Amino acid sequence: QVQLVESGGGLVQAGGSLRLSCAASGTIFSINAMGWYRQAPGKQRELVAIITSGGNTNYADSVKGRFTISRDNAKNTIYLQMNSLKPEDTAVYCCNAEVRTSLLRSNDYWGQGTQVTVSS
Repeated sequence: QVQLVESGGGLVQAGGSLRLSCAASGTIFSINAMGWYRQAPGKQRELVAIITSGGNTNYADSVKGRFTISRDNAKNTIYLQMNSLKPEDTAVYCCNAEVRTSLLRSNDYWGQGTQVTVSS
């Protein structure tokens, strides 16, 4: 089994910064892409940022230039540095990882989510 544990959410004023972390643990052979998704009340979940095992990244247009995703493969951990936060960034942020638990088996895993609230 694989667990993803997020940390770093909280309440911040508009214009402020937060750094989220997501650590994967358990039966891990390798991890392919890892990413951050968010879901605001009444809205669908959306991709925020994703990073491959090789370090290639992709961002939602709404966060480009403000958020940076990074990865420590040795620690099976990804980070999301969020700067210039806006009230519309308020959401539950969830970590996702495509984990290979053996040569033949790969599954998607999700963390429990961490709340980010940006006050105006």
